[in-house]
Amino acid sequence: MRPSVLDPLFAPVTTLDGVGAKLADLMANIVPGDVAGRELRVGDLLFVLPHSLIDRRNRPGIANAAEGTIVTLDLTVGRHHPSPPGRRNAPYRVFAFDETGEIALTFFHARAPWIEKILPEGEQVLVSGRMEWFNGRASMVHPDFVVPAAEAHTLPTLEPVYPLTAGLSAKVLRRSIAQSLERLPDLPEWQDESFLSRNRMPAFSEALNRLHDPDTPEDVQPESPYWRRIAYDEFLAGQLSLALVRAKVKRLSGRPLTGDGRFEAKIRAALPYQLTRSQEEAVQDIHADLANPERMVRLLQGDVGAGKTVVALLAMARAAEAGGQSALMAPTEILARQHAATIAPLAESAGLRIAVLTGREKGRERQRILDEIASGAVDFVIGTHALFQETVQFRDLAFAVVDEQHRFGVHQRLAMTAKGNAPDMLVMTATPIPRTLVLSAFGDMDVSRLTEKPAGRQPIRTVTLPVERLPQLVDRLRKALSEGQKVYWICPLVEESEELELMSAEDRHAALQKVFGNAVGLIHGRMKAADKDAAMRAFKTGETRILVGTTVVEVGVDVPDATIIVIEHAERFGLAQLHQLRGRVGRGALASSCVLVYKGPLGETATRRLEVMRDTEDGFVIAEEDLKLRGEGDLLGTKQSGTPGFRVARIEAHVDLLQAARDDARLILSRDPELQTPRGEALRLLLYLFGRDEAIRLLRAG
Repeated sequence: MRPSVLDPLFAPVTTLDGVGAKLADLMANIVPGDVAGRELRVGDLLFVLPHSLIDRRNRPGIANAAEGTIVTLDLTVGRHHPSPPGRRNAPYRVFAFDETGEIALTFFHARAPWIEKILPEGEQVLVSGRMEWFNGRASMVHPDFVVPAAEAHTLPTLEPVYPLTAGLSAKVLRRSIAQSLERLPDLPEWQDESFLSRNRMPAFSEALNRLHDPDTPEDVQPESPYWRRIAYDEFLAGQLSLALVRAKVKRLSGRPLTGDGRFEAKIRAALPYQLTRSQEEAVQDIHADLANPERMVRLLQGDVGAGKTVVALLAMARAAEAGGQSALMAPTEILARQHAATIAPLAESAGLRIAVLTGREKGRERQRILDEIASGAVDFVIGTHALFQETVQFRDLAFAVVDEQHRFGVHQRLAMTAKGNAPDMLVMTATPIPRTLVLSAFGDMDVSRLTEKPAGRQPIRTVTLPVERLPQLVDRLRKALSEGQKVYWICPLVEESEELELMSAEDRHAALQKVFGNAVGLIHGRMKAADKDAAMRAFKTGETRILVGTTVVEVGVDVPDATIIVIEHAERFGLAQLHQLRGRVGRGALASSCVLVYKGPLGETATRRLEVMRDTEDGFVIAEEDLKLRGEGDLLGTKQSGTPGFRVARIEAHVDLLQAARDDARLILSRDPELQTPRGEALRLLLYLFGRDEAIRLLRAG
């Protein structure tokens, strides 16, 4: 169904000259975007953009060439000095000269016939590479380029530098990208001509060609009009895709969910605190959406400890008042069971029934739960991905809550939707997301933000500590434990690594056990679910007082009387992850502390990260700083958590284009909701080029 004009770009990369399966696998390592599980395509190489340039325009002559600089020399080839017989490690030297002096072109382990072919004695050649001087004599080891003077035009004066991986040479990659550009078809313009003119943006093909074959060093900067053009294309493809998903979801005609407030009132009466202002506003937003016959798809953003679960519970109560069931889906079993532990007593106070469904429930117990869900005997179902399975049938799923939204994609949201008669959906995240990224990743949703912590929460004192002072920290922990406090101790690795000199959770657990005995527990991602639950249970009940672990405790683990968290090798963690980890403490009424243990010397970025952590607890401020420090590459720990990144666009350089793309997408679909006009047909090509096939499928499905 894909338009045939795109076939050259969707052909396997192995159809390029000189590219076999092995090279294709290597190229897949450097291609931006998610290409896992599919064949690498010719078009994928177009978006491997250079990160810098080698300038070969400097032609000073041998005598005037400075040490260590890249130069291009016009030479006459003189005499050859091959490696002496039997001395394999000796170099092969070719002496060449120009009007200013002589230079030795030096080759190691090179074949004599090849050197004789590219550097024939007496011939005029252009040679480019790094200049070296030894005892007043000029030398160039393994020149980057050697071309006959008659073919001088083939030497790149500005050579793009691409990301590489072991086994993939720059020459092979450049040649393959050049072939990909040759296959780029003549495509119709999908952007608004006046917008392009106003922003001085070139055509799509001109932009790609200039990025890969630049005229000036400025051409390959993200701020150049060529890069901005492709970035805007990518943003527009993303915003169109999200808008089409949103339109599809809205078209699934929902139903108004209105209630008499009886369940909500009982839950509020059972709460030991008053809701914050922003919680009340979020509840009102959600209730208004639920009362609307159009489907709700809302993102609830709340910093760690902001009280998202209670907001979700009050919305679930409203659905129950309207006679429907609710499902709450969490990314891990630990988090699902914790939600159940929080919700169960409050639901019980209102006479509402809950069930828990994860991968752990088996056999008769699982069948009993499935039967209760199908019959409507339970009002709330709390679980993991297990809720997606075909065997799970609801009597009337009216409302779905997805926790930690960044772990689930658009397709999973639609899969959850299929479980009921177009249920309303609330997605939640404790990862503070900069406003710009909310547009890019969650443009298909309305947004509510919880900006305050619930009453009674204490501030968390954050300090940094060099690793050399660990013995003092352990002494301080003795006192803290004697006062009945509990401690998290986070390490970056599960077990010892030969490659990384980092303290592992298992080693730290063993070391602390020597000091504190059986009061020290251990939890990490490689443990079985039952063992992880047992470790958490022992920590919650006080059987253990120090819990050593990895980032498995990052999201959602709730032990209100844990008051200290130690993060070892804090310089190895991203800002958002440090903030998430710090949020494991400060959840009760007692003052709490976060100790960031680092190993020096620290780089500029790591130093700034630790400063930000010391200076603020505001997750939204931290998220904006994260954006500045990291750019889009590993934004908000997205490599750990799976938020979609961009192939070409750089948030820090192109953020001004994102809102424009969102506005343009809305305008386009308001005029042409099925993308059937000539511009709409061109925009379908754009969606294919940037891998937004799900949007095309939605258009076909109507």
